[in-house]
Amino acid sequence: MVKKLWGGRFKKKIDSDFDKFQSSIQYDWRLAEYDIYHSMIHSLALLKMGVLKPQEEKKLNAALKEILDEIKIGQFKYNPESEDIHTEIQNRLTEKLGDLALKLHSFRSRNDQIVFDERYYCVIETVKILGLLLEVLGIFSELANKHKEDFFIGYTHTQRAQIIKFEDYLLAYYGMFVRDFERMERFLKNLEIPVGCGALAGSYIKKEAYKKAIEETIEFIIKGVNERYRDKRWFKLSENPLSDVSDRDFLIEFLSILSILQMHLSRLAEDLIIYSTKEFNFLILPEEFCTGSSLLPHKKNPDFLELLRGYTSRIYGDLVSLLTLMKGLPLAYNRDMQLDKEPLFSSVEIIKEELKILAKFIKEVKLNKKVISKVIKEDQNLYTTEVAEYLTEKGIPFLKAHEIAGKLIRFAEEKNKKIKELDNKILKRFSLNKKIISEIFNPNFVIKRRRSIDKEAENKLKALLGFKNA
Repeated sequence: MVKKLWGGRFKKKIDSDFDKFQSSIQYDWRLAEYDIYHSMIHSLALLKMGVLKPQEEKKLNAALKEILDEIKIGQFKYNPESEDIHTEIQNRLTEKLGDLALKLHSFRSRNDQIVFDERYYCVIETVKILGLLLEVLGIFSELANKHKEDFFIGYTHTQRAQIIKFEDYLLAYYGMFVRDFERMERFLKNLEIPVGCGALAGSYIKKEAYKKAIEETIEFIIKGVNERYRDKRWFKLSENPLSDVSDRDFLIEFLSILSILQMHLSRLAEDLIIYSTKEFNFLILPEEFCTGSSLLPHKKNPDFLELLRGYTSRIYGDLVSLLTLMKGLPLAYNRDMQLDKEPLFSSVEIIKEELKILAKFIKEVKLNKKVISKVIKEDQNLYTTEVAEYLTEKGIPFLKAHEIAGKLIRFAEEKNKKIKELDNKILKRFSLNKKIISEIFNPNFVIKRRRSIDKEAENKLKALLGFKNA
């Protein structure tokens, strides 16, 4: 059994089954890099306090960097018998430095370490997700540009509503993902990473020692963060340790943001699944992201999209799990809070993998222009709003014009005729004529009348995200 960071007051050895049950190393090893950074700050603060001699701090720092190098090149292997990542790193240092390593944990608690580790993990993973989301946004922008002149069908209540541009359809999802992007940037800007919490009531180490330690290590710690987001203000001395060690609001906020992003991904998946069915056939999905049936040779199943939709339950579940975990906990730290990590890691990994694949998937989706053109030509209901609006422009009150347009549709359906086929004598009963109908029943007329996308706002968003204006 490996050495633990506690145990002096216990006579009996920990039960082996309970030891496995309470261990977290099998998942919190992901925090190893951030735990090293906390130890670097802490060892320097101990030097400022005179607890460590300069040569001792130098040896500790060198050993910490050796472990950090292993982590960064992917060679870090943890001992499964370690209780947690904090214990694992402490034991490694002890193997390298002997009793000197035992000084490192002076005046700090694992409660202090985990708050630092999880918050900095959120910083790094948020930056990664922003990068992936930026790539997806770029592709949606390119596709919208490509399809400026192509028509699509807009729906409400899953019923055909109006003719729209496919560009506008793509920009609707673009707008959703922009909001996700902005939410993440705000989260990143407001995040704080406290140091010096102790177990719950602060540390014996003086504030000035910690402040200087942070100042002297900060450049090394944040050098791997994308320059756009690098912010020294993340790291601060804890002002309310009791609050900081017991707070998981930042995780709940982070998972809430990821849940909203996942909702948008799921909506997109549902749309693409429906529009690619034979019943719609508006879109053609790329084969390399579909699978077949083990029985039905003809099948081309949209499995990526179905999994994208299905993983929403996991992402939502992670958020609810954390909310439920925290709902009744007294101050300050409780062991329940160890269970906050798996939902966090799960959501982050799922979202990253989804965005990575989506960027490749969405650019290969094809618009079936032939089918859409046929719908636009044959479905006369798509133009009735324009009929009502035309009558309103001619002085007929809108509700009356709305009623006239509805009666026109009903008449054509009952006679099993197209409105464009009706003669002037009949159309006159509805305050219309063939020339007007010919003008209105044209997709270009419909689109010209209404441009729902604010191009100036769209271009501002693109500029914000680093895209060139269209």
